[in-house]
Amino acid sequence: MSHWTSSLENVLSLLIQPLEWVMLLAVLGGGFFLFFHSRGVPLLKFKMAFQLLFQKEKNKGISRFQALSAVLAATVGLGNISGVAIAIHMGGPGVLVWMWLTALIGMVIKFYSCTLAVQLRQFENNGEPLGGPMYYMEMGIKKWGKPLAVWFSIAGLFGVLPAFTANQLTQTFINVVQPDTFFLLGAFQWKFIMGFLLSVASSFVIFGGLKSIVRVTSNLVPAMVGLYFLMGIFILFSNSEQVFSTFKLIFTEALNFKTAVTGGFWGLVILGVRRAVFSNESGVGNAPMYHGQSQSTRGTDEGLVAMLGPFFDTVLVCSITGLIVIISGAYLLPNLNGIVLTLEAFRRLFFGIGDQLLLLMVFVFGISTLFTYSYYGVKCFGFLTRKSWGHYYNYFYVGSIILSALVTVEVVIGIIDLAFALMCIPNMIALVYLSKGVKKEMQERQWLSLD
Repeated sequence: MSHWTSSLENVLSLLIQPLEWVMLLAVLGGGFFLFFHSRGVPLLKFKMAFQLLFQKEKNKGISRFQALSAVLAATVGLGNISGVAIAIHMGGPGVLVWMWLTALIGMVIKFYSCTLAVQLRQFENNGEPLGGPMYYMEMGIKKWGKPLAVWFSIAGLFGVLPAFTANQLTQTFINVVQPDTFFLLGAFQWKFIMGFLLSVASSFVIFGGLKSIVRVTSNLVPAMVGLYFLMGIFILFSNSEQVFSTFKLIFTEALNFKTAVTGGFWGLVILGVRRAVFSNESGVGNAPMYHGQSQSTRGTDEGLVAMLGPFFDTVLVCSITGLIVIISGAYLLPNLNGIVLTLEAFRRLFFGIGDQLLLLMVFVFGISTLFTYSYYGVKCFGFLTRKSWGHYYNYFYVGSIILSALVTVEVVIGIIDLAFALMCIPNMIALVYLSKGVKKEMQERQWLSLD
């Protein structure tokens, strides 16, 4: 197994290297274009976004709150708790600055993509909406939209596999609970057992379809985010004398042109962009698949609510995680990475039991992520084949949970980064091409003056 995974790690590394530069240009270049195209106005509409979040419309589809909860279930969780630790382990404290900047650009990207998901969508015979990147590509770009949609959907089949979540949940269980001390089974056997149990637990929800997924996540996610936020704020308040110096270290290291990170300074920037994109998925095109099912009739209403996603998961949750990891000093230990690093940081700073409390939240976040990611794959597969066949993807999805629990975190990160890059490229092309339609609606709402 170790020889096989080592070879796969090398192959994935070779594939991702050229694509990561393309993704960097697509997310930052396209994001800056959309920022100036919108004149940054969406970022000034925070109050309206929160007001819209809890309003319902009498249309078919899910509520805006359910759509955002489902998206946050996929993004707030192991990507913020484990992914940030991986970024700091690989690039040091300075990587947080590039994650924050990417998140701000990501908010604008989410606004455009989820606005388009409502503006350009289809409807089923029963009136239920059917939106997402593949639909606004096909409907909005007449000549070459269909090939882009197919490209996006094929990459999506692999990008939305539960690889990272299943892997890190399993690793968390083995490192914290240490079941091999109670039962005479090896690590491989425990990984298989955990993968099997996670696949069974996920099956009970994901085979119930969209309504089942959003019902569960809209109840679980807000409570867990609130608990994590309160716990994190308490830790930071208790170590307030170190917060200022930690921020100083973060910004100093972000501009360290002699950094030891692979690829130097630009390697650090790319690492921050990759982890931010993985954290909030801005530009990847996942969120529009949920927001496209919303009751909203105006695209910009949904776009504003969707914009809150990167704010919650990267600007708030990732920042709390990153500050705690740095203040604890756990990131300086060479043998810790991923969720194990975050658990050690919380253990050090929260009365020696922080890792146990975090473990509970990690499992709730992780399980909710497993639920929500399945729907992305169902939608991609349904677009590539027939809408009625989409649910067959769930069988492949559930089976992949077991495999994901067995491989190394390096393999998992490589697969996700590669697939996300391949999803991001056609999606960002479509957003820039279709941006005029979003700007037109903003002008109609008198957010922007007519050019």
